[in-house]
Amino acid sequence: MTNQQDVDFKSIKFFNNFDGLRFIAALLVLFHHAASMMSKNGETFITQLDLFKNGANAVSFFFVLSGFLITYLLLQEQDKKRHVSIRNFYIKRILRIWPLYFLMIIIALFIQPVLIDLLHIPYVMTYDFKETWMYFVFFLPGMVTFYFGGSHLLEPLWSIGVEELFYLFWAPVFKYIHRFIFPILLFVLVAKLVLLQLSHLGYFPPAMAYLIRILQFESMAYGGIGAYLLFNYGKQLLHYARLIQIIKLLFGLSILGLIFFSSAIHILLFKSNSNSDFEVFVKSFLFAGFLFSMALTNKKILFLSSKPMVYLGEISYGIYMYHLLILTVLILPIHNLHLNPILKDSLFLCASILLTILIAGLSKRFFESYFLNFRKKLLR
Repeated sequence: MTNQQDVDFKSIKFFNNFDGLRFIAALLVLFHHAASMMSKNGETFITQLDLFKNGANAVSFFFVLSGFLITYLLLQEQDKKRHVSIRNFYIKRILRIWPLYFLMIIIALFIQPVLIDLLHIPYVMTYDFKETWMYFVFFLPGMVTFYFGGSHLLEPLWSIGVEELFYLFWAPVFKYIHRFIFPILLFVLVAKLVLLQLSHLGYFPPAMAYLIRILQFESMAYGGIGAYLLFNYGKQLLHYARLIQIIKLLFGLSILGLIFFSSAIHILLFKSNSNSDFEVFVKSFLFAGFLFSMALTNKKILFLSSKPMVYLGEISYGIYMYHLLILTVLILPIHNLHLNPILKDSLFLCASILLTILIAGLSKRFFESYFLNFRKKLLR
């Protein structure tokens, strides 16, 4: 961009650096689950680093990013075409998300039990198809974790279910009441705070309270607010370019502090080392502010916008979906090696990252691309 004052914030086709950020978030989720598995086999200094405790933060970032991008695209469509096509919106989301989502369900519910029996793997399935199919089909996989425990192959799918439920109502809202999008986004934030407070006071049964907590629509609302402000007020805000740069730096430093020193920050701000419901609001605000300031200038950051990072961002959905499968396959063989514990953990981590990237890349090339190409044909 040679002259930022000439930027048309209603027709941006690509946000620089977002793919790189998406990959980093997926990597942090992998780090989190890898450290959790490593700690079960004996803790090392690696598993104690705060860098490896950012799974929840990364997922909240994904929600904010999703809310930002989806809201911006809907604003763009409404502005250019004077209407929103719910059909096209659902086709895009279904053919991007569903194939890998249901493939993982097939692997976990049908293939994994057979392999466990054949290979005599010392692992007991905590649920079966009959008990859980309805939760997966109706995009409530988080309830499987609630009822059957969190250590299972499909645990990461809870966030996909949250996003799908958000998409389900967000397109119709845009189509029929788009003039009130900003108040609706604010209402989502207020409503979530009220529901959480009522939940803490015991007004809901445990299952409902859990569902209220994991449906992080507040994170997506923060992202949507960022997109709305960028779309409608981006050009005016560019007059404060220096201030925006300072704000971006402050948001970026805050997020880095959160990633590398989360334990200390939790204790300092929330008097606890564990996550709180209110903490999600604070983190989502930081993520949304950072994404907004990045999008406002939309300048390439060499590392984040490099070709390798863009590619890794493009396959980040596969990295997120496959990583727990890869970790599960690698943990026992590497743990049984006669190596120094730190060397063993390092080998497990590096092998998991490389194999997950390989599998995600192959999946994008030979599996997901089929549905993406089919999507293009449907949307012609």
